[in-house]
Amino acid sequence: MGQEDWIVHLTEVRKRLIIVLAWFVVVLCAGLYVSSDILLYLKSQPMIGEIKWNVFSFTDGLMIYMKCAFLFALLFTVPVLLYQLWAFVRPGLTEAESRSALPYIPVAFALFIIGVAFSYWVVFPMMVRFMMRMNQTIGAVETYGIDRYFGFLFQIVFPMAIAFELPVILLFLTKIGLLTPERLKMSRKYAYIALTITGSCISPPDMVSHLSVTVPLLLLFEISALASNWQWRAMRQSSPSNG
Repeated sequence: MGQEDWIVHLTEVRKRLIIVLAWFVVVLCAGLYVSSDILLYLKSQPMIGEIKWNVFSFTDGLMIYMKCAFLFALLFTVPVLLYQLWAFVRPGLTEAESRSALPYIPVAFALFIIGVAFSYWVVFPMMVRFMMRMNQTIGAVETYGIDRYFGFLFQIVFPMAIAFELPVILLFLTKIGLLTPERLKMSRKYAYIALTITGSCISPPDMVSHLSVTVPLLLLFEISALASNWQWRAMRQSSPSNG
């Protein structure tokens, strides 16, 4: 690749990054506008009862407000970032590869949202109830700081949301030929162990809660494996050697 080609590629990268950054700034401004409503909505949810948010320094409220706006902007910048990555590599793809890669963007975003919703509405309330029962068991006075509350929330929600990207990851690895049904079968037991450990880390240490988190993760893996096998068979049938 000559110097002129490098200049062209770097110019293209800069243009894509400027687009992503501009979109991030716009969504961040929107996040600053709606953060107070988002935080009040989260506080008003009756799923774990009324929990008073306390601040222990003057900056706690401001930091949570800014973190909420930043995460709001980051969430809605991910699809734009993925699209810009696809647009950057599209000239090097065939028409068929370009069309087949584009649907991964909305699917990945939708799975991320589903993971956030599942972890927030199912996993997080279980964790909070368990921790509150433990605190009451030892006679502790419950006073929760807003920074620790949201730190605990993000610690639970985002690992689960990332775990929900498993179908897209497996399908993409299958699409580029790195994952085959044989390799997937050989790695199944290791995937089960990893998902079980993940479920135990983000769920309360009681059996019911642990199963309610781990079982959906295992089912998600099996659904992803079925989709991967189906895609592999479709690729084999459509390959020129089988034509």
